[in-house]
Amino acid sequence: MTEFTHFIGGAHVKGTSGRFADVYNPATGEVQGKLPLASTEEIGKAVEIAAEAQIAWAAVNPQRRARVMMKFVDLLNRDMDKLAEAISREHGKTLPDAAGDVQRGLEVVEFCIGAPHLLKGEYTDGAGPGIDMYSMRQPLGVSAGITPFNFPAMIPMWMFAPAIVCGNAFILKPSERAPSCPMMLAELLEEAGAPKGILQVVNGDKEAVDAILDHPVIQSIGFVGSTPIAEYIYGRGCSNGKRVQCFGGAKNHMIIMPDADMDQAADALVGAGYGAAGERCMAISVAVPVGDETADRLIEALVPRIEKLKVGPYTAGKDVDYGPVVTAAAKEKILGLVQSGVDQGAKLVIDGRDFSLQGYEDGFFVGPHLFDNVTPDMDIYKQEIFGPVLSTVRAGSYEEAIGLAMDHEMGNGTAIFTRDGDAARDFASRINIGMVGINVPIPVPLAYHTFGGWKKSAFGDLNQHGPDSIKFYTRTKTVTSRWPSGIKEGGEFNFKAMD
Repeated sequence: MTEFTHFIGGAHVKGTSGRFADVYNPATGEVQGKLPLASTEEIGKAVEIAAEAQIAWAAVNPQRRARVMMKFVDLLNRDMDKLAEAISREHGKTLPDAAGDVQRGLEVVEFCIGAPHLLKGEYTDGAGPGIDMYSMRQPLGVSAGITPFNFPAMIPMWMFAPAIVCGNAFILKPSERAPSCPMMLAELLEEAGAPKGILQVVNGDKEAVDAILDHPVIQSIGFVGSTPIAEYIYGRGCSNGKRVQCFGGAKNHMIIMPDADMDQAADALVGAGYGAAGERCMAISVAVPVGDETADRLIEALVPRIEKLKVGPYTAGKDVDYGPVVTAAAKEKILGLVQSGVDQGAKLVIDGRDFSLQGYEDGFFVGPHLFDNVTPDMDIYKQEIFGPVLSTVRAGSYEEAIGLAMDHEMGNGTAIFTRDGDAARDFASRINIGMVGINVPIPVPLAYHTFGGWKKSAFGDLNQHGPDSIKFYTRTKTVTSRWPSGIKEGGEFNFKAMD
């Protein structure tokens, strides 16, 4: 039984609230640790230490801050296997998938090494008589991040790496379900040379979240999770005068045109729909084949691929396709939505409700499910299932297919599979969704572009990582400077144009 701590001021600190949460092994259903849940006072102490440390850190020149990130990259590569194993143990995802979690976060850290260039301001010489004008990007102070269980390495690094390289201190409130990896990341960042107190990890539930939202010293907040909580955090954080970016739920559609390479499309759907047990905000959960013939061919190609999926614990080897979902409650919700699909008239082509794994009967495993003839009025279409369930919605035309994705309230990611360049170009231009794949099922941008959805999948003006992250974690200050070339006869009381 692991007794978890907070990481405050460069040290592991036991919780003092007297409240704890269970940390499970999703493969066995057993409790493997006790996690302290921070009080408002504990959050306040962490912020106090962070604010004090940030002053000196902001005074460090950007190049030296970037060198800390360079060393951090080395340490992430050194400890990749340890970090991946910690993620798999608490989340349930396979080891290769967990390593990918770390890798995509590491790539954002690599991008942050370029901060000295990205933090440069602008300069205008001779804006007026003896007048120069320049702008500076300066850190906010103390920032905070509230991150989800499904990417315990990637999403924290998407937030704290750009925040810290810009000269801020950072308070990380990770998911209570997978706390080990964030704690390890904080240790590695200090080993890389970050001062104590620059990255604090404080575990907690709603009390900790509200303390972060209300603390007057915290200047910005990042969040990734469900849409209802994203709306709550965005509203409360903004009302407290903070800069806030929140990323919520998703219902990602993949349109399959009649001319698509069906084997390629089917392979893509299986990986994008069932990888990580569907617990990804960029998972494809809705397949939209255009025309009944296309739909029939797609189902025919999908069935044998899905039936061959190997479901098991990460300890069963690298050929496991996906593992358990994160909690018993998540499993119950998924199976409840599957039953609603059956009750509302969808055709359950592959039924994974009776899936059981010998020796792991108490684990949170969910078998793969495939629905056909799903309609937009069904709960399995409207809600984010966040499980290994793929719904097929048949469209009679391209316009009907694109309309389904455009009319859904979520707008995180989407994809089209086609050999027609004109259709692909039209799709990319018209679709009202933030991230688009053309023959790419999960269009997560690389670190030097930005990640963000539209509609009810995102709240705020700036996206995650890429150039937007530098803007989000800094303020622009503009200075107008005049050095008179001679002694003036007297004061001027009117505002002169700079001509």
